[in-house]
Amino acid sequence: MTAREKRSQYKSIDSFEDFLDSAAAEIRSAGLWRRLKRIDSPQGTRIKTSIGDLLNFSSNDYLGLANHEAIKAAATEVLERYGVGSGASRLISGSLAPIHGLEQRLADWKSTESAVVFGSGFAAAIGTIPALAGKNDLVILDKLAHACLFQGAFTSGAQVRVFPHNDLDRLEDILRRRAAASSVNNRRTLIVTESVFSMDGDQAPIKKLIELKEKYGAWLMIDEAHAAGMFGVNRSGLVEAMSLTDAVEVQMGTLSKAVGAVGGYICGSNGLINILINRAKSFIFSTAPSPATVAAASKAVDIIKSSEGEHRVRRLWENVIAAAGILMERPEYFNLPRHVTGVAEGVSSPSSAIIPAIIGETNKTMESSRQLRERGIYIPAIRYPTVPRNQARLRITLSALHRADDLESLRNAVHALDL
Repeated sequence: MTAREKRSQYKSIDSFEDFLDSAAAEIRSAGLWRRLKRIDSPQGTRIKTSIGDLLNFSSNDYLGLANHEAIKAAATEVLERYGVGSGASRLISGSLAPIHGLEQRLADWKSTESAVVFGSGFAAAIGTIPALAGKNDLVILDKLAHACLFQGAFTSGAQVRVFPHNDLDRLEDILRRRAAASSVNNRRTLIVTESVFSMDGDQAPIKKLIELKEKYGAWLMIDEAHAAGMFGVNRSGLVEAMSLTDAVEVQMGTLSKAVGAVGGYICGSNGLINILINRAKSFIFSTAPSPATVAAASKAVDIIKSSEGEHRVRRLWENVIAAAGILMERPEYFNLPRHVTGVAEGVSSPSSAIIPAIIGETNKTMESSRQLRERGIYIPAIRYPTVPRNQARLRITLSALHRADDLESLRNAVHALDL
């Protein structure tokens, strides 16, 4: 009797293979099957794929630093000195000097007392929230906050409440009810949001959030993943640009987007960072980042703060405005939010380098992505569950390295769409 035949005796459970087949069929039938797309080139505005060279409008490498020569040289130098791996957790095998150097740079960049680096932004979120909140505490999240923030909240064991996107009235209602409950005295409330939202590209009302959290005695954690590198005098994010650093308890970010490297971080007070080193499981039980990637991130932060960084950000915003105008030329296909159309009309500043060209229906969105790809343009179709049902979209991201002829190619491909 084969292993499959033996398992078939137990009719109440599927075999492992049957479960996998059934799960795959369910995903396919919903039109949500995903495949990895192999790239045989560095990240950049042009990528090599199995179907040929494509113009890339999908990357979060907003400033074009992922393949920067000076950054690669910094990584190579540290690679020669420290090797590839870090050995173990920093609390086990010791904490390599390049990581300390990066953390000091990050704290200076964000104007905080201290910083700690994680292996990824996801790891930063799922380590930090449970270190600050637990049973009987409350974590309140914007509905469109990144999945890693929700995972951190659920992992914490705290009560989790969600308010509609940027709905301050609903947020205050949750805070008011929490404050009025006599059973919650001396229990913590943590509000969690992004400063720039990853799929919509709009901004959180940070000043209003701070007013509410101070009124009701809550704490505020802001993920600056899609803002760091692009806003403020030092280009460290929206919190800096609004001069609100001292009013935000926890600033989270990633080294994987505008910084062009890999990893995540938390910036804040010395007390916060000390608690994370002692409580954040994704820090304590993870091998430290490679010294080479840490060195790359350090060099990238230096560049972002320099005149070169200022030039790259200026060029990025020029490209965002141009791309928004191109998409507005096909209103029959794309539902563009006001923070995008306003930029194209010259009545506001860019909210981000992310343009959500909302189509709605999943199959139509997939077809638009396919047609663009046939014309040499790579823009991913974003579907449920990444975005709500009937909100499928092309997520277009701009880089400082996109040229005028790249944008003209985008225009030609967009005008050729036939849906």
